[in-house]
Amino acid sequence: MSQELTVTKAATAAAVGDELLQLVSFNIGPEEFGVDITKVQEINRMVDITKVPQAPAYVEGVINLRGKVIPIIDLRKRLGVAHQDNDKNTRIVVVDIDSHVMGLIVDSVSEVLRIPVSTIEPPPDIATGANAEYIQGVAKMEDRLLIFLDLSKVIDLESIGAVAS
Repeated sequence: MSQELTVTKAATAAAVGDELLQLVSFNIGPEEFGVDITKVQEINRMVDITKVPQAPAYVEGVINLRGKVIPIIDLRKRLGVAHQDNDKNTRIVVVDIDSHVMGLIVDSVSEVLRIPVSTIEPPPDIATGANAEYIQGVAKMEDRLLIFLDLSKVIDLESIGAVAS
């Protein structure tokens, strides 16, 4: 029934001309985040990560993904969330940001969501900390809020480029 309800609401939103946005949602600590699905290439289980000397603190290292070396970023560290050991739910979300492929370590991946763009509001004024620039908006869902990340601002492509080369 709830799936039907979600589909019906999405269809209703589309019928009234509200553009739908597809997001991959994931958790970091108790918070739920989302990124545009067009940026996500794949989602993998954790693998061994090779450390890279003098990389930024949030860069865990690199992995070999089907013959291509890609940098791995720990989103907990990047967003300033307390450390938590990896477990069976930890995933690497492989994303493409401006033709730079990298992996993002997240606590768990939740689902793919289709939400009306109108449900996304700008971040509240109170969110003015160092990480506020990473927030593209906050999506109001029926029973929860989802923080919509701007990956191009979360990732320092210049630093990551140096790690991957």
